[in-house]
Amino acid sequence: MFDFETTLSGIEYKVRQLVEQNNRLKADIAKLTEDKEILNEKIKNQEYTINELKQETDILKLRNTLVEKGDSAEIKLKINQLIRNIDKSLMLLTKMD
Repeated sequence: MFDFETTLSGIEYKVRQLVEQNNRLKADIAKLTEDKEILNEKIKNQEYTINELKQETDILKLRNTLVEKGDSAEIKLKINQLIRNIDKSLMLLTKMD
C-alpha cells in the first residue's frame, strides 16, 4: 500500500508541474502575441513613413525638373504620376483604418 501512495503522490506532483508549465507557456504565448501586434503596428507606421518620403522625393524631383528643363509634357506626366501615387496612398490608408 505504501508503494501505491508513493506512486500516486509522484503522479500528482508531476501533474501539478505540468499544469504550472502549461500556465507559463500560455503566458508566454500571450506576451508574444502582444509583441507581434506591436511590431505589426510599427511596420505599418514605417511603411506609411516610407510612402511619405517617396512622395516627397518625387515632388523634389519634379521641382528640379521644372527648374532645369521646363518641358511641359514631361511635367504633366510627372504630375499625373504623383497624383496616382497619392491616390494609391490614400486608398491604402483608408484600408488600414
